[in-house]
Amino acid sequence: MRARSSQRPFRLPSWRAAHLWVALTLLNATTKKYGLHVEHKKVNTFCLLPKLRYVLWKAELRFGRPVVVTSGFRNPIHNYMVGGAWGSYHQKCMAADIFIPGVSKSKLIAFMRTQSQVGGLGCYPGRKFIHVDIRGRPNGYKRPVQFKGC
Repeated sequence: MRARSSQRPFRLPSWRAAHLWVALTLLNATTKKYGLHVEHKKVNTFCLLPKLRYVLWKAELRFGRPVVVTSGFRNPIHNYMVGGAWGSYHQKCMAADIFIPGVSKSKLIAFMRTQSQVGGLGCYPGRKFIHVDIRGRPNGYKRPVQFKGC
């Protein structure tokens, strides 16, 4: 049956459209590897330390959506090729670059700043992910070490 010209086409309510968008994004953009969603198959999450996994799990609980890891462990050659810092925490299995589909970077950063396990936090303008690591904090620091760009 054809719709009359006076009828508007059917549209999903905005909350349903948002959930559908998140589901399609996760289906198209992620794979689950070693218990974590990863952006593509080359992301290595096998050795991420339990403390870091716990922080990522807390973010999933807070936002009700899975965390997607864009970069986990990096060997020294790969770290050099992607422009990583010398002695990067990615090489020590203590860091991950992450995003949560449908959650803004500012909300994710604000949440991570409240987590006592997070020692380093960084963001990069024009990128969809943030950097989270579990380095030890210097004495007297109550918040994570903050990098430029946040």
